[in-house]
Amino acid sequence: MKLNSLPLMSRLVKKSPSVCTDLPLSSSDVCNKLHLMKEFLRSSYGPTARLKQVHNNIGGSVVTSSTSCVLLQAIASSQPIISLIRSSILNHVSRFSDCGLFAAVFCLCLLEQAGQCGLRKNVMIKVNKHLLALCTGYLQQEDCGCKVKLDFCSSHSLITLARSVISSKPTCVLTEPESDHISRLAVQAFLLTVPCNIPDPVRLGRTVTITIEGHSVLKSAVFPGLLLSMPENLCFESLCSPLHVVLFSISLAGDLSEIGDGRIEMHQGVDADSQILDRLLELGKQVLKDGVKLFLCQRVIHPVLQHYLRCNGVIVIERLGVSLMEPLIQLTGAQPVATLHATIPSTVFGKVHNVCIRQFGSKTMLHLHPAGETAVCSMILCHRNETMLNELKLVCRTTEHVLRLTLREPFALFGGGCTETHLAAYVRHKSKNEVSESTSVLGCSQTEYVLAAEAFCRSLELVASSLEHDGGTSLIDLTHAHHWTLPSDVTEEHLEGVMAPCACGVVESCQNKTRSYLDTKYAEFSPAPLLTASPLQATVLDSFTAKVNALGVAVETANLVLDVRYVIQDVN
Repeated sequence: MKLNSLPLMSRLVKKSPSVCTDLPLSSSDVCNKLHLMKEFLRSSYGPTARLKQVHNNIGGSVVTSSTSCVLLQAIASSQPIISLIRSSILNHVSRFSDCGLFAAVFCLCLLEQAGQCGLRKNVMIKVNKHLLALCTGYLQQEDCGCKVKLDFCSSHSLITLARSVISSKPTCVLTEPESDHISRLAVQAFLLTVPCNIPDPVRLGRTVTITIEGHSVLKSAVFPGLLLSMPENLCFESLCSPLHVVLFSISLAGDLSEIGDGRIEMHQGVDADSQILDRLLELGKQVLKDGVKLFLCQRVIHPVLQHYLRCNGVIVIERLGVSLMEPLIQLTGAQPVATLHATIPSTVFGKVHNVCIRQFGSKTMLHLHPAGETAVCSMILCHRNETMLNELKLVCRTTEHVLRLTLREPFALFGGGCTETHLAAYVRHKSKNEVSESTSVLGCSQTEYVLAAEAFCRSLELVASSLEHDGGTSLIDLTHAHHWTLPSDVTEEHLEGVMAPCACGVVESCQNKTRSYLDTKYAEFSPAPLLTASPLQATVLDSFTAKVNALGVAVETANLVLDVRYVIQDVN
């Protein structure tokens, strides 16, 4: 018999050489993609932003959002420069949760302005670093004109900060009363996770979020303690408090999961299942003897053990999952048991004050009340559909992180673009007055320095104007350098008689103030401080810590891209 065989090489494709791109920012294709990314993210920025639906062209689910972490994770590009920017912004968001779109838009504006001014890349990089240091130094000053100190004696400023974060995500589709309600809940949950008696080291608590679809947002609530999904047909009589708790982190299903891949040797005729079940029942007898009334397990519990415990008045809950283990440890004080083949010491037991049943829509929850002071709470989030609910859950997590950042640095920045316009005016004034000293240090001409500084300030102003999506015009007052918006259906002459606050709400009226359009040149000036007898009450605030870091990430990422000489890409 003769076999016909095909040559092996017929199935192979010759490997293509890597593609090397020289000066990628000089490529029109790269610049067009960067411009498209900038416009895509600009239109997603702010409370009146346009929602985005992202869908992979090879299939998959449709993602609807206006949040930077969701959008940047959903989009993909074969262009390494865009992947570099995307990774840098996502890294910032993973650490600070907020100001991702600000960092992305500012970075892309810097790159576009650098291309338009036509300066040498090394000059742009040095000037950008210098101006970044100027901005961060100013923001850290006590007399900074766009920074306010948060007063923890009142929840007003915290609620304003929380509302600013929540209202900037239009995918949540919240009315004003709903936005106020969620803002108050976010602050309440944050305060419940801050321990009253400060331990050493300081350890913040946890907020466990439970989502319920199909109900009004106004039905959302926060409860001290922990809410757990309750098993069906669970009923119990009133129990004496406190209740002793045992918590297992291993499977109690009788499957020997704790042994792993080890080898088991058994004597002939021994029934392994009955041996394990006997051990489980011995475990049940021990916890009953120790007075346990709440039996919790991260994984599965054998049905026979469940039945035995419940018949003896013990509340049994299984399949808790790994995410609830840490909150349960903090709430109850119990130490998770990781074996069933040893006697349980009394030191691992925890306790709760009492338990009760709560009904939320179609969900029945078991509410564990802490026996003492604890920093664990549960947040019930309701919304009308799944997309809005998922976005609301993400936004509440971001808000909690932003509020926690205030414990490290109790400050906030004016929102609504006022910080950007204020910084632009400050940098423009400082760079003009210190041009001789700066150029001697940076090693560039005065013309190059002025052009680079103007590109930096123009990028900040473009970020502020990106908040307007309805055809309006952005203005800056030439006194305090705050941001104002002129609606598309209102002329500037008509605005003269209207008492309109600035975008952050601090400057009450723009009457008798000289203004200029942000897209036009105006005479440089030093922004005047806001001198008031009472503390400033802004209606829109940005996270100080997150925004300062985002400012640095945007400039450093833009400088990194400007410094790229070659891009070598494997196309196989």
